[in-house]
Amino acid sequence: MSSVQTVRGPVDTADLGKVLMHEHVFVLGEEMRQNYPDYPEPWDEEARVADAVTKLSELKSRGISTIVDPTVIGLGRYIPRIARINEQVDLNIIVATGVYTYNDIPFQFHYTGPGLLFDVREPMVDLFVKDIKGGIAGTDIRASFLKCAIEEPGLTPGVERVMRAVGQAQVETGVPITVHTNPHTESGLVAQKVLAEEGADLSKVVIGHSGDSTDLDYLCALADAGSLLGMDRFGLDVLLPFEERVNTVVELARRGYAEKMVLAHDASCFIDWFSSEAKAAAVPNWNFTHISDQVIPTLLERGVTEDQINTMLVDNPRRYFES
Repeated sequence: MSSVQTVRGPVDTADLGKVLMHEHVFVLGEEMRQNYPDYPEPWDEEARVADAVTKLSELKSRGISTIVDPTVIGLGRYIPRIARINEQVDLNIIVATGVYTYNDIPFQFHYTGPGLLFDVREPMVDLFVKDIKGGIAGTDIRASFLKCAIEEPGLTPGVERVMRAVGQAQVETGVPITVHTNPHTESGLVAQKVLAEEGADLSKVVIGHSGDSTDLDYLCALADAGSLLGMDRFGLDVLLPFEERVNTVVELARRGYAEKMVLAHDASCFIDWFSSEAKAAAVPNWNFTHISDQVIPTLLERGVTEDQINTMLVDNPRRYFES
C-alpha cells in the first residue's frame, strides 16, 4: 500500500477518507503582518489558532478526513503554526512546496541559477526536493506535493522558471503537482505543455481553479490530456455563481468525467487580502462546509450519483497521492 506524508506523519492513502483537494489553513503576507500587524485587521496569534481549530473541527464533523493545503512561498507558509493547530484537530493536513507568483520570482533567485551571475543548478529544485525528502524548515514535516501558478499575465519568465523547477522536482521525487490557473486565458493548457516538456506525469497534476470556467471544450481537453480538474472554488460566487459551478460538474459527470474531477473551496481560516467583514459580505458561502452542506445535496438532486461523488472526494485524491 502507498502512504502519503501529512503534518502528523505518514498516512496510508487508503485511509485518507473524503478529501478536499485545495484548502488553506492561513493565507498571510508574513512580511506585511510583521511590519503592519493591524492591516487589514489586528493579528492575534492565539485567537487565530483557536479559530482555526474551531473551523477545521467543524469540517471534520461533516465527514471530511483530509485537506490538501497548497500554501507555499508567496502565500505565507509557516509549518510550526499549522502543526500546533493540527495537534488539536483530528484531521489529515497535507502540505506543499513550491512558489506562488503571477509574475516574477523572489529576489533570492534573481542572480542564482542556470546561466545567471552565479551559474549553478536551479536552486528552487533543490529547495523543493529538500522539503519533500528531508522536511520543511528544520521540522520533520515533509511536503507531499508541489505548487506553482500561472495567471492572467501568462507565462512570464518568472512563472516559467518556477513551473519548470516544479516539473523537474516532480521527476526527481515522484510527488504530484497542483497548478493555480486562470481558465479564462486557458492557462491550464500552457501549464500542461511546460510541465510535459520537463517530463512531468500529467496524470499527477491538478489543474487548479478549473471550476471557474463553464467552457466544457477547454475542461475536457485538460482532462483528456490526463490531468485532474480542480473544481475547487465553491463559495467564490463572485467569480462564478453557484448554479453555474454546479451545472458544470453535473455535465462533466454525465459525460463520464467524474474520474477527472476533485472538489474544494480554496477557502481558509483566515486570509489577509481583505478584512473578515468585507469577505463575509462579498462571499458569505466561502467556507469549509459549503460543499458538504449545499453543493453535494444539490449535485445529488441534479443526478450526480453517490458513487460519482465518492469518486471525486475519495478515489481521485487517493490515486493522486499513490506512488
